[in-house]
Amino acid sequence: MTEASKVLHLRNVGPEIAENDLLQLVQAFGIVEKMVVIRAKNQALLQMQDVASAINVMHYYSQVQPSVRGRNVYIQFSSHKELTISDQSGQTRRPSSDQEQQPNRILLITVHNPLYPITVDVLHQVFFPHGFVEKIVTFQKSAGLQALVQFSTQQSALIARNLLQGRNVYDGCCTLDIQFSNLKELQVNYNNDRTRDFTNPSLPSEQVHSGANAVHNNLLSYFGEAANIYSLQPGTTPGFQQTAAHQGLGLNSYQMPLSSAAVATTAFGGNLPPGIAGTNERSTLLVSNLNHEKLDADKLFNLFSNYGNISRIKFLHNKPDHALIQMGDGFQAELALNFLKGTTLFGKKMEVNYSKHPQINPSADTHDYSSSNLNRFNRNAAKNYRYCCSPTKMIHVSSIPTDVNEEEITLHLSPHGNVLVAKVFEANGKKQALVQFETEEEATEALICKHASLFKGSTIRLAFSKSTSV
Repeated sequence: MTEASKVLHLRNVGPEIAENDLLQLVQAFGIVEKMVVIRAKNQALLQMQDVASAINVMHYYSQVQPSVRGRNVYIQFSSHKELTISDQSGQTRRPSSDQEQQPNRILLITVHNPLYPITVDVLHQVFFPHGFVEKIVTFQKSAGLQALVQFSTQQSALIARNLLQGRNVYDGCCTLDIQFSNLKELQVNYNNDRTRDFTNPSLPSEQVHSGANAVHNNLLSYFGEAANIYSLQPGTTPGFQQTAAHQGLGLNSYQMPLSSAAVATTAFGGNLPPGIAGTNERSTLLVSNLNHEKLDADKLFNLFSNYGNISRIKFLHNKPDHALIQMGDGFQAELALNFLKGTTLFGKKMEVNYSKHPQINPSADTHDYSSSNLNRFNRNAAKNYRYCCSPTKMIHVSSIPTDVNEEEITLHLSPHGNVLVAKVFEANGKKQALVQFETEEEATEALICKHASLFKGSTIRLAFSKSTSV
């Protein structure tokens, strides 16, 4: 048997499995310091922070078969005691600077494709869920918009880097490249949109342009004229070998935890709905008092996916009327809880609360939806947030065939309740429909049973509508 090592060897890592998927597999057991994905062999090497963390991973997965995106992954100790990162030619190299080998509590962030403004407040919203952020400095360099984020502890910086590397702040843009800085302390003299010391709120403000120039001048001597070591391509991981398979991953598959709150705030016209604070960090919900004889994971997915992307769903063995639902992030979980608590499903009033479990671990009875194309918030996230509401009597039906009529829509949905009126119309060149039921419970049943169902050769999509009349 291979001797215990802090380096883990993973096999059967298919091309559909991203680096972030592997991180989620083991991050509950400790910090991942290094990772190498060998796409040609469907293998990966992960270096944990210490041997004890790696042993915990092996102990857990000796009892539970790890599965990622529907594929069984096999884990064993590696014969390597330490990972040596290679460049794209496969030659062993020394990192451009010591920060890649020596984690630091200060992170250097490069923002690629910044289609929307990235301010100190936006960065704070992105990074604060992973630890106390002391200071943030933003500045422009040849590599693009960059920022320095100083955490109170090195561990928080490690967690943030592992979780947020390569993800988007907004849907499809503002992609983060994150490295460790080798600065020991950030010097912040002003609190404004470009620099902020969260430990000293009494600092004066300053004009943005002069603040940016001051920051630029102070850092130029350290980072160098070209800043070559920070010029990375979107989607790459600093220090890791980039492969064609990795380049082919769609950036929209990376959704930033809690960054959705910023998108939603804009979608809701600058103010979040009543009862929504936008600060919740818990992404897993405990749903109880379910009619387990009529509900399954797919039906729960159809309902809860109206409020965010679904990662995993699991019914509890010892309590069949209870289920765990892991949303894409804490904000989406907060939306689902706010809008669905007390909803009646198949004659029972559903209870929704935050779970004590931070995530649902992969298992044989866990339903994984992380790669499902039925998740609604991978595209047009702002529009979908704008439509979020409590269950209503009105159902909006989209992706319907061009030759459909009201009678056919009614016939398809009427097994779930009394349809008062249905109207087919065209918007943006696509056929859509509004269907009004007699009660909210009937409309909810129709949605959870007929969303993603096949209708005249098309997979239709159902959502609650805020419209009060057809």
